Amino acid sequence: MQKPVIVLCYRKVIDNRSVKQWDKLVFDSTYLEFKIQAQNFSQGTAYTSYAELMRNVANARRLNGMVTPSATGYIQQLGSIMPDILNNVGRRFLTFSRFQFEIINSDINDKDKHQVAVNFYSAPLIWHDTIDSYLLISDHLPENQPSAEGDTITTNLMQLQPYVNISSLQYLD
Repeated sequence: MQKPVIVLCYRKVIDNRSVKQWDKLVFDSTYLEFKIQAQNFSQGTAYTSYAELMRNVANARRLNGMVTPSATGYIQQLGSIMPDILNNVGRRFLTFSRFQFEIINSDINDKDKHQVAVNFYSAPLIWHDTIDSYLLISDHLPENQPSAEGDTITTNLMQLQPYVNISSLQYLD
């Protein structure tokens, strides 16, 4: 029987309206780093916003990579557990194997315009079923690990929510 194996992506958007302490730390740290790094591209120009820099300054797309390290330490504090994603009994359970940091908007002179996103990608998961607006999923067993008929596996029931996406789908025999 073919098993659908999925990777989930959770896009966490952080801006000046974020209220959780972790979010505020990431917001402040990435804004400070953006201001420092953006000066390398804005000197001698009138451009202060991220969008203006991206449109008008060569190599400004490098800013995402240059600001990422300011968020990495906070992301490591999560211990590879995705923030905000809970199973049906209210526990954080979903691990991430990689992340991608992204500047959505910012301005050297206006902190209120700073907005970033962290895209968290789960480890591969087996997608057993969809029940109403819930996914029934379990950790993907490595190919070299035998699985006998009738084995019990631990599952999680997770409600679909905004900013969660199935980023890849693969069928395994």
